[in-house]
Amino acid sequence: MSGASGVNQIWEPHPGNAAAREEFKRRCEIFASVGLTRIYSPTGTTATFTEDDYKVGADNMRAVGEIAGQFGMTAMVEAVRASTFISTLPTLLRMTRAAAHPNLQPLLDFYHFWSGLNKLEDLDLIRPGELGHVHFQDVPDIPRERLDNNTRFIPGDGIAPLNTMLRTLVEKGYNGALSVELFLPRFREGDPFEVASEIRRKSEAVMRQAGVL
Repeated sequence: MSGASGVNQIWEPHPGNAAAREEFKRRCEIFASVGLTRIYSPTGTTATFTEDDYKVGADNMRAVGEIAGQFGMTAMVEAVRASTFISTLPTLLRMTRAAAHPNLQPLLDFYHFWSGLNKLEDLDLIRPGELGHVHFQDVPDIPRERLDNNTRFIPGDGIAPLNTMLRTLVEKGYNGALSVELFLPRFREGDPFEVASEIRRKSEAVMRQAGVL
């Protein structure tokens, strides 16, 4: 099981890094107490960075992995499409590999991946067993300039090449969970059972079509 830490300014160089790590440590303690083994934080930021800042970022990741390990947890980094620090899978993989901590892994989000600056071929960069978790959503057929955090669709309702993406993950040995994150009002405000049933039905249909279910 995994959960979002809710802690910002944890990956990129920032004066608030120390305070963010302390808060992250507190969240790890809470999450571990209820049985969670994985905790993630996105890379969202709009600041400007230099090449040297990425070396600091790798050090930050290593420090966060060390904290997670104290509680028997794995920390995961989620690349966000609009981030000015880590927005693409190649950068995410390069950074987590540079951090080289056993309690740190990259998290792949289908929505951020396909709506951002990635190429489908970037999935080939993933090494077997490298991913810690996957967020499973679709991208609507609208101008990319209009995409934001609230335009995620249920898998199968959009235009992302989900079949190819899923098959590539299987080829890479990923056998973990696929969790669906949706923020549109109709999902947040809808009947929980009906929304969950729709998500399951459509997600499983996509998985069967891809031959992974």
